[in-house]
Amino acid sequence: MKFTVLSLFPEILEAYFSSSIMAKAAGKGIVSYANINIRDFARDKHRSCDDAPYGGGAGMVLKPEPLAAALDSVGADCLRTICPSPSGKPFTQDYARSLAAEKEVIIICGRYEGIDQRVLDLYVDDEISVGDYVLSSGEIAAMVIIDAVYRLLDGVITRESLEEESFCGGLLEYPQYTRPEVFRGLKVPEILLSGHHANIQKWRREQSILKTKKNRPELLEGRREN
Repeated sequence: MKFTVLSLFPEILEAYFSSSIMAKAAGKGIVSYANINIRDFARDKHRSCDDAPYGGGAGMVLKPEPLAAALDSVGADCLRTICPSPSGKPFTQDYARSLAAEKEVIIICGRYEGIDQRVLDLYVDDEISVGDYVLSSGEIAAMVIIDAVYRLLDGVITRESLEEESFCGGLLEYPQYTRPEVFRGLKVPEILLSGHHANIQKWRREQSILKTKKNRPELLEGRREN
């Protein structure tokens, strides 16, 4: 799968793509990427990519000409193109799975007060919100989306790990423990030391339900437990 990211600050993304599990996925050929600098498509001597908003108001808006030229250069009209935005639809695990089925995804990193609406109308399939808050950097939001997607690809993370994570089956993940057995007076639950796998699985299921009820009760709405 290929991620093509359009940004004013591609160096932020380069560090992400060349580190940790992502670097290993890229090294195996599971993931490829292209960081496109929007400023390379600006035509004036100052390489301007933003201007004041029509109608007045604070801040600046990304200009349509360089961004559209950058999108044309990567064939965005024929590829799944998304734009992280606080005014977009919520980003969910299901949406991540849908993106993981694509051969290539283009992501536009916004800045300042946003992007000229005409670019969104002409090129973008979905505006996606990674949460009910505002970020200064579209690059951070893009990395959140990319990270949630690429880890679902075959060969990046084991199927077993993916099947036991939060949101798999509509529940949050159960609590995890490792050595030492006692830490600052807190002991690992006895059931996890028992070696009885059926009982451990039952405990983990119960803990998932309890944690979901406490932290995300809306996920339990409409569920019918066996």
